[in-house]
Amino acid sequence: MSQPQTSPPSPAEQTTSARIGAVLFRNRSWLPVPFLLVALLAPAHPTAMNWLAGAVLIVIGEGIRLAGVSAAGTVTRRRSRDVQRLVTYGIFGWVRNPLYVGNFFIWMGFVVISGVMWFLPVAIVIFAIEYTLIVAYEEGVLESIFGQEYLEYKQTTPRWFPRPPKQPETGPHDWKEAWRSEVSTFLQYAALAVVFGVKQRLA
Repeated sequence: MSQPQTSPPSPAEQTTSARIGAVLFRNRSWLPVPFLLVALLAPAHPTAMNWLAGAVLIVIGEGIRLAGVSAAGTVTRRRSRDVQRLVTYGIFGWVRNPLYVGNFFIWMGFVVISGVMWFLPVAIVIFAIEYTLIVAYEEGVLESIFGQEYLEYKQTTPRWFPRPPKQPETGPHDWKEAWRSEVSTFLQYAALAVVFGVKQRLA
Protein backbone atom coordinates (compact mmCIF):
# COMPACT_ATOMS: atom_id res chain seq x y z
CA MET A 1 0.00 0.00 0.00
CA SER A 2 1.43 3.41 -0.89
CA GLN A 3 0.55 7.05 -1.26
CA PRO A 4 -0.22 8.34 -4.76
CA GLN A 5 2.30 10.24 -6.85
CA THR A 6 1.59 13.46 -8.72
CA SER A 7 1.90 12.73 -12.42
CA PRO A 8 0.15 13.48 -15.74
CA PRO A 9 -2.29 10.98 -17.26
CA SER A 10 -0.53 7.89 -18.57
CA PRO A 11 -0.88 6.84 -22.23
CA ALA A 12 -3.06 3.95 -21.02
CA GLU A 13 -5.50 6.42 -19.48
CA GLN A 14 -5.81 8.33 -22.76
CA THR A 15 -6.74 5.43 -25.04
CA THR A 16 -10.15 5.30 -26.70
CA SER A 17 -11.12 2.28 -24.59
CA ALA A 18 -10.21 4.12 -21.40
CA ARG A 19 -12.17 7.22 -22.43
CA ILE A 20 -15.28 5.14 -23.09
CA GLY A 21 -14.63 3.26 -19.87
CA ALA A 22 -14.49 6.56 -17.96
CA VAL A 23 -18.08 7.33 -19.01
CA LEU A 24 -19.24 3.83 -18.05
CA PHE A 25 -17.33 4.07 -14.76
CA ARG A 26 -19.16 7.23 -13.72
CA ASN A 27 -22.51 5.62 -14.57
CA ARG A 28 -21.79 2.05 -13.52
CA SER A 29 -24.63 1.91 -11.00
CA TRP A 30 -27.01 1.83 -14.02
CA LEU A 31 -25.25 -1.03 -15.79
CA PRO A 32 -27.34 -3.82 -14.22
CA VAL A 33 -30.58 -2.28 -15.56
CA PRO A 34 -30.62 -4.12 -18.96
CA PHE A 35 -29.84 -7.41 -17.20
CA LEU A 36 -32.71 -6.96 -14.78
CA LEU A 37 -35.21 -5.72 -17.37
CA VAL A 38 -34.70 -8.77 -19.58
CA ALA A 39 -34.73 -11.12 -16.59
CA LEU A 40 -37.94 -9.56 -15.25
CA LEU A 41 -39.86 -9.10 -18.50
CA ALA A 42 -38.92 -12.16 -20.57
CA PRO A 43 -41.25 -15.15 -20.05
CA ALA A 44 -39.71 -18.03 -18.12
CA HIS A 45 -40.55 -20.83 -15.71
CA PRO A 46 -37.73 -21.01 -13.15
CA THR A 47 -37.47 -24.13 -11.02
CA ALA A 48 -36.20 -24.72 -7.50
CA MET A 49 -32.85 -25.63 -9.08
CA ASN A 50 -32.70 -22.18 -10.71
CA TRP A 51 -33.19 -20.56 -7.32
CA LEU A 52 -30.60 -22.78 -5.64
CA ALA A 53 -27.94 -22.36 -8.35
CA GLY A 54 -28.58 -18.61 -8.56
CA ALA A 55 -28.36 -18.22 -4.78
CA VAL A 56 -25.02 -20.05 -4.73
CA LEU A 57 -23.64 -17.71 -7.40
CA ILE A 58 -24.88 -14.66 -5.49
CA VAL A 59 -23.32 -15.84 -2.22
CA ILE A 60 -19.99 -16.49 -3.96
CA GLY A 61 -20.09 -13.07 -5.61
CA GLU A 62 -20.99 -11.23 -2.43
CA GLY A 63 -18.23 -13.06 -0.53
CA ILE A 64 -15.70 -11.82 -3.07
CA ARG A 65 -17.14 -8.30 -2.86
CA LEU A 66 -16.95 -8.26 0.93
CA ALA A 67 -13.33 -9.41 0.84
CA GLY A 68 -12.52 -6.56 -1.54
CA VAL A 69 -14.37 -3.86 0.39
CA SER A 70 -12.90 -5.00 3.72
CA ALA A 71 -9.38 -4.62 2.32
CA ALA A 72 -9.77 -1.46 0.24
CA GLY A 73 -12.44 0.30 2.29
CA THR A 74 -15.50 2.11 1.02
CA VAL A 75 -13.26 4.12 -1.34
CA THR A 76 -14.07 1.30 -3.78
CA ARG A 77 -17.44 3.05 -4.30
CA ARG A 78 -15.81 6.23 -5.53
CA ARG A 79 -16.88 8.00 -8.72
CA SER A 80 -13.83 10.28 -8.97
CA ARG A 81 -10.27 9.82 -10.23
CA ASP A 82 -8.88 10.41 -6.74
CA VAL A 83 -7.21 7.22 -5.41
CA GLN A 84 -5.34 7.47 -2.11
CA ARG A 85 -3.64 4.07 -1.94
CA LEU A 86 -2.79 0.99 -3.95
CA VAL A 87 -4.11 -2.17 -2.30
CA THR A 88 -2.27 -5.34 -3.28
CA TYR A 89 -2.96 -7.63 -0.32
CA GLY A 90 -5.83 -9.95 0.61
CA ILE A 91 -8.17 -10.73 -2.27
CA PHE A 92 -6.32 -8.09 -4.33
CA GLY A 93 -3.33 -10.42 -4.29
CA TRP A 94 -5.46 -13.01 -6.07
CA VAL A 95 -7.14 -10.79 -8.66
CA ARG A 96 -6.90 -7.10 -9.56
CA ASN A 97 -10.64 -6.45 -9.79
CA PRO A 98 -12.37 -8.49 -7.07
CA LEU A 99 -15.45 -6.27 -6.84
CA TYR A 100 -16.18 -6.66 -10.54
CA VAL A 101 -15.55 -10.40 -10.36
CA GLY A 102 -18.02 -10.50 -7.48
CA ASN A 103 -20.53 -8.44 -9.46
CA PHE A 104 -20.25 -10.91 -12.33
CA PHE A 105 -21.28 -13.85 -10.14
CA ILE A 106 -24.11 -11.81 -8.59
CA TRP A 107 -25.56 -10.63 -11.88
CA MET A 108 -25.35 -14.09 -13.41
CA GLY A 109 -26.96 -15.48 -10.28
CA PHE A 110 -30.03 -13.30 -10.75
CA VAL A 111 -30.22 -14.24 -14.43
CA VAL A 112 -30.20 -17.91 -13.43
CA ILE A 113 -32.89 -17.29 -10.78
CA SER A 114 -35.05 -15.60 -13.43
CA GLY A 115 -35.04 -18.78 -15.50
CA VAL A 116 -34.33 -16.80 -18.70
CA MET A 117 -31.45 -19.10 -19.55
CA TRP A 118 -31.15 -18.04 -23.19
CA PHE A 119 -30.06 -14.64 -21.89
CA LEU A 120 -27.16 -16.02 -19.82
CA PRO A 121 -24.54 -16.12 -22.64
CA VAL A 122 -25.73 -12.70 -23.85
CA ALA A 123 -25.36 -11.33 -20.32
CA ILE A 124 -21.82 -12.72 -20.09
CA VAL A 125 -20.84 -10.97 -23.35
CA ILE A 126 -22.42 -7.66 -22.27
CA PHE A 127 -20.68 -7.83 -18.91
CA ALA A 128 -17.33 -8.63 -20.56
CA ILE A 129 -17.57 -5.65 -22.92
CA GLU A 130 -18.75 -3.14 -20.30
CA TYR A 131 -16.25 -4.08 -17.63
CA THR A 132 -13.29 -4.52 -19.97
CA LEU A 133 -13.79 -0.87 -20.93
CA ILE A 134 -14.24 0.25 -17.31
CA VAL A 135 -11.13 -1.61 -16.21
CA ALA A 136 -9.14 -0.08 -19.10
CA TYR A 137 -9.96 3.31 -17.60
CA GLU A 138 -9.30 2.31 -13.98
CA GLU A 139 -5.99 0.66 -14.81
CA GLY A 140 -4.95 3.72 -16.79
CA VAL A 141 -5.71 5.91 -13.76
CA LEU A 142 -3.78 3.64 -11.41
CA GLU A 143 -0.84 3.59 -13.81
CA SER A 144 -0.92 7.40 -13.90
CA ILE A 145 -0.93 7.67 -10.12
CA PHE A 146 1.28 4.79 -9.00
CA GLY A 147 3.51 4.30 -12.03
CA GLN A 148 5.97 1.43 -11.96
CA GLU A 149 4.57 0.08 -8.69
CA TYR A 150 1.23 -0.59 -10.39
CA LEU A 151 2.85 -2.00 -13.53
CA GLU A 152 4.71 -4.53 -11.38
CA TYR A 153 1.47 -5.42 -9.62
CA LYS A 154 -0.21 -5.99 -13.01
CA GLN A 155 2.55 -8.39 -14.02
CA THR A 156 2.01 -10.64 -11.01
CA THR A 157 -1.77 -10.46 -10.48
CA PRO A 158 -4.43 -11.52 -13.03
CA ARG A 159 -7.15 -9.15 -14.10
CA TRP A 160 -10.17 -11.50 -14.04
CA PHE A 161 -9.33 -15.09 -13.13
CA PRO A 162 -8.13 -15.40 -9.50
CA ARG A 163 -5.03 -17.39 -8.64
CA PRO A 164 -3.11 -17.72 -5.37
CA PRO A 165 -0.28 -15.16 -5.07
CA LYS A 166 3.26 -16.51 -5.01
CA GLN A 167 4.14 -14.18 -2.13
CA PRO A 168 0.95 -13.44 -0.15
CA GLU A 169 0.79 -10.00 1.46
CA THR A 170 -1.06 -9.18 4.64
CA GLY A 171 -2.81 -5.94 5.49
CA PRO A 172 -5.71 -4.48 7.46
CA HIS A 173 -9.27 -5.64 6.80
CA ASP A 174 -12.30 -3.87 8.24
CA TRP A 175 -14.98 -6.53 7.94
CA LYS A 176 -17.45 -4.63 10.13
CA GLU A 177 -17.32 -1.56 7.90
CA ALA A 178 -17.57 -3.77 4.82
CA TRP A 179 -20.76 -5.36 6.13
CA ARG A 180 -22.21 -1.94 6.98
CA SER A 181 -21.42 -0.59 3.55
CA GLU A 182 -23.17 -3.55 1.89
CA VAL A 183 -26.44 -3.24 3.83
CA SER A 184 -28.15 -1.33 0.99
CA THR A 185 -26.88 -3.97 -1.45
CA PHE A 186 -28.37 -6.76 0.67
CA LEU A 187 -31.71 -4.93 0.70
CA GLN A 188 -31.58 -4.72 -3.09
CA TYR A 189 -30.98 -8.48 -3.29
CA ALA A 190 -34.00 -9.08 -1.05
CA ALA A 191 -36.20 -6.78 -3.12
CA LEU A 192 -35.15 -8.50 -6.34
CA ALA A 193 -35.82 -11.92 -4.83
CA VAL A 194 -39.34 -10.79 -3.91
CA VAL A 195 -39.95 -9.40 -7.41
CA PHE A 196 -38.73 -12.60 -9.07
CA GLY A 197 -40.88 -14.61 -6.67
CA VAL A 198 -43.94 -12.57 -7.57
CA LYS A 199 -43.18 -12.98 -11.28
CA GLN A 200 -42.93 -16.74 -10.84
CA ARG A 201 -46.24 -16.91 -8.99
CA LEU A 202 -48.01 -14.83 -11.63
CA ALA A 203 -46.55 -16.99 -14.39
